[in-house]
Amino acid sequence: MRVVPSDLEIAQAHKMLPVREIAASIGLDEDDFDYHGRYKAKINLEVLAKFRDRPNGKYIDVTAITPTPLGEGKTVTSVGLTQGLGKIGKKVLCTLRQPSMGPVFGIKGGAAGGGYAQVVPMEDLNIHFTGDIHAVGQAHNLLAAMMDASILHRNPLKIDPLTVMWQRVVDVNDRVLRNVVVGLGGRENGYPREAGFDITVASEVMAILALTTGLRDMRERLGRIVIGYSYDGTPVTAEDLKGAGAMAVIMKEAIKPNLMQTLEGQACILHAGPFANIAHGQSSVLADMIGLKLADYVVTESGFGADLGMEKFMDIKCRHSGLTPDCVVITSTIRALKMHGGVGKVVAGKPMPEEILKENIPAVERGCDNLAHMIKVAKYYGVPVVVSINRFVADTDAEVEAVRLKALAAGAEGAYPISVWADGGAGATDLARAVVEACEKPKDFRFLYPDDMSIKEKIRTMATKVYNASDVRYEPLAERKIQQFEAQGWGALPICMAKTHLSISHDPALKNVPGDYIFPIRDIRASVGAGFLYPLAGAMRTMPGLPSQPAAFKVDIDEEGRTVGLF
Repeated sequence: MRVVPSDLEIAQAHKMLPVREIAASIGLDEDDFDYHGRYKAKINLEVLAKFRDRPNGKYIDVTAITPTPLGEGKTVTSVGLTQGLGKIGKKVLCTLRQPSMGPVFGIKGGAAGGGYAQVVPMEDLNIHFTGDIHAVGQAHNLLAAMMDASILHRNPLKIDPLTVMWQRVVDVNDRVLRNVVVGLGGRENGYPREAGFDITVASEVMAILALTTGLRDMRERLGRIVIGYSYDGTPVTAEDLKGAGAMAVIMKEAIKPNLMQTLEGQACILHAGPFANIAHGQSSVLADMIGLKLADYVVTESGFGADLGMEKFMDIKCRHSGLTPDCVVITSTIRALKMHGGVGKVVAGKPMPEEILKENIPAVERGCDNLAHMIKVAKYYGVPVVVSINRFVADTDAEVEAVRLKALAAGAEGAYPISVWADGGAGATDLARAVVEACEKPKDFRFLYPDDMSIKEKIRTMATKVYNASDVRYEPLAERKIQQFEAQGWGALPICMAKTHLSISHDPALKNVPGDYIFPIRDIRASVGAGFLYPLAGAMRTMPGLPSQPAAFKVDIDEEGRTVGLF
């Protein structure tokens, strides 16, 4: 059996092209970008005006079935498909989210792909990168500091401390910071109140960075952030606190998308990285807008499964940007389908159960109900669907054929096994050709719901059509806040459902396609600057914790100054 080196070993052994050559390959000259070393650059937003008359390329969104806790390789698929399109002679680039250092040093890993389908320089991408996440954290925490200072200094805005919802952020998994008390030690240290920390990528500032269409738009969105309410129930904004201008200045470099390369020399634009359950889980609108002017095909990726990330891509990102996809690629694995078929329990950090490694066609076929549901959800939006099977060594030809037949029966254009982790772009040429063909098919793009539908009607539409629930139940807090939000004129905003990624439903224990259940909404919150409302279905963590054996244990530096142990 062929042994594939670690991701880090592959990345460190690879001879990268200077970023100016990557830029030139997509038509950029040195006036169009700012160097961040030899292999990274920031693209200036002026290129949108420079290439405004070019037609857009084809727009491909990569999503997935409901994953196991290990993930099913969406980023590997995205990068591998990009390389596969390059192999068949297409001018292509990919747009991906930036990784948070929380998961990098926790358990999930980074966001560069893996094996021979990854983006380089991998170490730079996963550690600090170009400082965008630090800028988001600084802008967010500046607003938090200004808010508490305003409360201390005679509270001119009459902010009710009990309504404050603007926490502080830090880019590390640190569960002890979830709930804290601030302002202890006397009046000079502020007004004592309960508070907490979120991980930086859960910040509304990050969601704004991902959805903005320009510097002026970002400035206006930052101003609309609601941090809490006054004693009379009036929303208090970042503009009211006179903080939005300084926040925009902190973010003026972070708004520029970042240029890198795949192992096979295609351009990759990495920009923004919002949470995919609390926020909308997409790379930036700006990255896609620029990419679609510079390449004939743009491959982007939505966080988690089609019920979560892809739905948000369609109903939030496309709504804000005006862009519409030409094809959806649904990533699947035999192991995840077996799990949905009732075989084995997959636990992050533990070996794969032996029963999942054995051929079991009936389990695969049962699990394909989850795949069929995701195909159905994607087709709500009137876009052609292609299925990708991220193939592992233990998968048999008969299992792959079972998935292909089930995918065709569910309405997909086809299903194609890929081996990009081991073979790079050569392992995705069949998928690439199928995607090219799908992009030429007619589409009838439409949203799941109109803007003028009520908040409750939007939620019910999502719950019954996407989450396969029979109805929705609202707790009293959610009822009150829905009435409040509609009274404040926020009812036209799209819905960004905060729910588990491990089930189509709200309950991570319910696998495959649960049905005949009530979808519960315990709360609903407003990200007015980003431009969406997010109902909470179940307990959502905005600050992860480290496991007993975090990835950080393995990371070190050798005598020559090289990183070791990073994936």
